[in-house]
Amino acid sequence: MASTLELLRRLSTQKVDFVLVGGMAAIAHGSAAVTEDVDVCIRFDEATLSGIFRALAGTNPRQRMHPARPPLGDEPRAFVGNKNLYVVTDEGVIDLLGEIVAVGGYDAVAATALSLDLGGFQCRVVGLKELIACKRALGRPKDLRVAQELEEVLSRTGGR
Repeated sequence: MASTLELLRRLSTQKVDFVLVGGMAAIAHGSAAVTEDVDVCIRFDEATLSGIFRALAGTNPRQRMHPARPPLGDEPRAFVGNKNLYVVTDEGVIDLLGEIVAVGGYDAVAATALSLDLGGFQCRVVGLKELIACKRALGRPKDLRVAQELEEVLSRTGGR
């Protein structure tokens, strides 16, 4: 998890507009889930992608879904308009997502986000109710387990 936190710290340091979603967001909300990557929702515009490229500089970022895993290169505008971008780095795996199932695109996700301290830096994290809706909509066994756990967190915290 240390490397995934480092990836988030790098994004925060570069002032990238992103919202933490997925397994790390579940952990930030109190889940005991385990994850090996970090998922963030972003706008796929040049400004956001330029910040991401700066943040990932020196981590050997490569396209994870391409069999040859080519480097991202140095032209963020090549990815403008994408829906998703899956990246592997020397620090770990980061999935850049343009929208979240059952929630919507970046603006909808950001509207529900709250700011949490993640070990010395602030990070916007998708709202708990929206994360539960996403996990339920995905419907995979691991997501349903996390959704159930998060519903218990929600009932204990009164909707935080």
